[in-house]
Amino acid sequence: MFGDMMNMMGKLKETQQKVEDTKKRLDTVLIDQASHDNKLKVTLTANRTIKSIAIDDALLEDKEQLEDYLILTLNKAIEKATSVNETEIAAVAKEGIPNIPGLDLFK
Repeated sequence: MFGDMMNMMGKLKETQQKVEDTKKRLDTVLIDQASHDNKLKVTLTANRTIKSIAIDDALLEDKEQLEDYLILTLNKAIEKATSVNETEIAAVAKEGIPNIPGLDLFK
């Protein structure tokens, strides 16, 4: 029994390291999102760090419109990045969690 616990602890530590490695890798995964008319383009990492914003000159003439574009486009990009992030982390975490009946944390 003690050996099983040590094995399980080792596997959990290994999984924790894999999760950390995955988080680092997600810093290199880029998510691009553009407004419907391509006047605004943003790039985020899968860890939701903004890498770039490109704004068409036409949007600079209307502050309110630019703010609306930023909100909509950034929210879409964050949603995509969150989805990629959660999927990747869950996949790594699931493979390292022992099969305990009734404990379905990551489906």
